[in-house]
This record gives sequence, structure tokens and C-alpha cells, in this order.
Amino acid sequence: MRPARALIDLSALRHNYQLARETTGAKALAVIKADAYGHGAVRVAQALEAQADGFAVACIEEALELRQAGICAPILLLEGFFEADELPLIVEHDFWCVVHSLWQLDAIEQTIVGKPLNIWLKMDSGMHRVGVHPADYESAYKRLLASEKVAKVVLMTHFARADELGSARTDEQVAIFQSAREGLSAEVSLRNSPGVMGWPNVPSDWVRPGIMLYGATPFDQPQSVADRLQPVMTLESKVICVRELPAGEPVGYGGAFVTDRNMRIGVVAMGYADGYPRQAPTGTPVMIDGHRSQLLGRVSMDMLCVDLTHVPAAGVGSRVELWGKNVLASDVATHAGTIPYQIFCNLKRVPRLYSGD
Repeated sequence: MRPARALIDLSALRHNYQLARETTGAKALAVIKADAYGHGAVRVAQALEAQADGFAVACIEEALELRQAGICAPILLLEGFFEADELPLIVEHDFWCVVHSLWQLDAIEQTIVGKPLNIWLKMDSGMHRVGVHPADYESAYKRLLASEKVAKVVLMTHFARADELGSARTDEQVAIFQSAREGLSAEVSLRNSPGVMGWPNVPSDWVRPGIMLYGATPFDQPQSVADRLQPVMTLESKVICVRELPAGEPVGYGGAFVTDRNMRIGVVAMGYADGYPRQAPTGTPVMIDGHRSQLLGRVSMDMLCVDLTHVPAAGVGSRVELWGKNVLASDVATHAGTIPYQIFCNLKRVPRLYSGD
């Protein structure tokens, strides 16, 4: 059996969720959209349900999968509904729903919903993706209440640059939000993972931890809360072939790496078809039987090469950690010119094995 696999530590997941809640003193929706960032949404939800205040997903398809798996906790649809005919399903399954556009508000007013909805009213405070314009926010809130189809409204926005600790943009967005919601009596939700970790003075009754749940930092610099996270996923495989090469020999497609001395090269059963980033260059860190080493040459669809020269005991069957507790996913992402969000979400074909239930 091919040795590539992803080990998911559910005890680390629970630690990270509790860290988010303890850091803020707020209620926390665990963000498990995109199959829990590649970690498996159903198993993640099952592991967290006893302690979580609720979950957040992108769309109703993701939410229905959780309900069908027996998850009874609150589930927020972060993109709301895409068509008005989704509203009966939202009511039937007791989903919480983001409203980010006035057409969604119109649809709620025009639909017989059966029982009151839990609505999270999203403001565009400066990210300019989705959200009600600040000038329309108070009237949208009052329309929701006047519709008599809403049990509760939570006020929310989303930060564009909270992962940049030196940027003034987050404070600017908070000021815009606070000005537009002045006089509106409701709970608020402002802080995502970087907001939870790096912006302690931002008010938030609800927080929405995402990437931090999985033990990865959104920051490109050291940060105190990031230091307390526990990586949840370990992506590993094994060496399946060893080559002894003299100096001057090209390795892999395009000869992107050429040996500069006598070298031992290990071929690992892992490639971009598994989700390992193709753009990861020579020098990207790996661990081989507990020893730090590096990637060599281009990543292929099913295989990649690593340096065994300074790990003389390593050979066929040696364990290779591509990322995990010793090689941080954020470090791999930095070398590959991407972010840990993407490398987690790109995981495929690799079986997931769970521990820490």
C-alpha cells in the first residue's frame, strides 16, 4: 500500500479550539468550511461538538453533510443562501445564516419561513468583497427585526488585513463598523483567526477561529498565541528508492537541481497529486527519520526527491515528514510562495488517519 498519509491529531484540534476561546473569553464558532481545511469536516465536527459553541461553513451543502452525520450543534452559513428556495432547508435544519446583500434581505421579507431565523448581518467595513454597505446597515438591521421572521441578529464584519500586525487597516475597519452599528443592540462578531490571535482589544462576543484550529499561524512573524498552537495534521510518507549520484548529475524534471558533490538522493512517494505544492523549491524543509533535511529539484505528480547525504542511516522505508509537528506547514508554505490555508485545502488522494478521539 502506498505509504503517503495524513495523520490528524484530534486532541491538538481540541487544544487549539480551547485556546481560541480562552484567549478571547468569547463564544467561538469553529470554522470547518472546505472539508475543515482538508482535515475532514465530519470527523473534526464530531471531535469538537461536545465543547464547541457552534460551527461555520461556507454553504448549505457543507452544512447538510454535517447534519446528515448527526451533528446537532449550531451551524452558520458564512455565504448565506444563494437562492431564496434554500430558505426552507435553512429553517428545517435550523441553520444560522449570514445576510450580506440586500437581495437576501428582500428574499427573507418575501418568504414564509415557518419559524424565526438566526441571522448574522454582515457589513462591508472595507474588505469590499461581500457585506451590506455601512450606510445601509442600520436600515437593514431594522428591516430584519420588522419582518418578524428573525429570532436573533448578530452583527458581523470580516477583516482584510488582520494578519498584518503593523497595518492600520484593522483599526480603520473596526471604527467604520462601530460607527455604522451605533445604537444597535446586538451581539457582534469581528475576529477571525488573526483577529483572535493578534488583535486582543477588538470587541467580539463571537469569534470565528479557522486556520488556528488546525495549528497553523496566519502571521509571517513570531507571535505569542501562535507559539501555543499545536499542529493537527502531519503529512508523511516513506522513501521508496535511493540513488547514489556523483557531482554534476541532474535530478528530476528539467534538471532543476544538479548535484554539486557526491550525494545520496531519496525518492519519496508524495507529489502534487497528493496536494504537496508543486512550486516548493529545493531547500524546502523535510524531516527524515527525525533528522532535518531538504527537498531537491522539482516536485512531480506522485514523487519528490530529498537529500539523504547527511542522514546515512536513512534508506528505503525511512519515514519522511512533509509537514507536521516538526516541519511547520507555514514554513513549507513560505518556501512555496503560498499560505498554509492553501496547502491544507489542496490535500487529496492521501488517506486521513485520526487519533486523539
